[in-house]
Amino acid sequence: MLFQSAAILRCDAEIAMFRPGQCGTHEKTSNRVIYMRNQVRALVTSRNWEVCIIGVIVLNAVTLGLETSPAVMAEVGSFLRLVDQVILGIFVVELALRLYAHGLKFFKDPWSLFDFSIVAISLMPATGNLSVLRSLRILRALRLISVVPSLRRVIGGLVAALPGMGSIVVLMALVFYVFAVMATKLYGEAFPEWFGNLGASLYTLFQVMTLESWSMGIVRPVMDVYPYSWLFFVPFILCTAFTVLNLFIGIIVSAMQEEHEAEADANRQAIHDDTGLILEEVRALRAELKELKAEAGKTRT
Repeated sequence: MLFQSAAILRCDAEIAMFRPGQCGTHEKTSNRVIYMRNQVRALVTSRNWEVCIIGVIVLNAVTLGLETSPAVMAEVGSFLRLVDQVILGIFVVELALRLYAHGLKFFKDPWSLFDFSIVAISLMPATGNLSVLRSLRILRALRLISVVPSLRRVIGGLVAALPGMGSIVVLMALVFYVFAVMATKLYGEAFPEWFGNLGASLYTLFQVMTLESWSMGIVRPVMDVYPYSWLFFVPFILCTAFTVLNLFIGIIVSAMQEEHEAEADANRQAIHDDTGLILEEVRALRAELKELKAEAGKTRT
């Protein structure tokens, strides 16, 4: 985009030299605004700017973490609050520059709206009934997601995987329901705390699925009373922890791969379209410049 604006503005400047009286103050101002906007856009999309913003976000996350320590606040509390205000000012300036660079397109980008919402929450007065908003300042650390491209791809992959995960969620719920009803009827009388009702059975089976103390904590005590209960728990673990959960992972990985490929294709297409547009505009400007030079030559003769 910066190359495009520079090339076009050079041609516009040369054309203006041969169009006396036709290039007024308004056109010069418009060109200057376009040039400045392209310069700002190049700045806020540059790698160095991205690294600086990442550094500020990380610094802000560290300072907010330090504010949770009473000992640290007693020593350097005022300094940390000053740093927090400076960082908030940096975020506001950064958003203002991005809004100036992209115009109304800024509000069409979900990640820009995400950043805008987080900074807007930080600007709200955290006093009185709104004092809870002070705890929401840590949400600024989530801006790393919108700044780091790899994290954006991860979130994009998760969002893209949601439709495909719906059927697996239904399957998981069905499996849990069937096994919970069976567990309540089989083991509810001997272990009412774990399997006394449907809700308790669902929670216990969820713990078993996560493999958190499932053997020594739940299954072996049940096997002391029901020696063949392993015929119930082992198939449940194989079905949920090792099969259905892996389906979740597979769908997420596939969605992330598709997201990455779609982003690469979009970038290639954008580069191709921009190149074609630049060439067309430069050709048109050169043709107009050639005509104006010819007219100027005739006028002098």
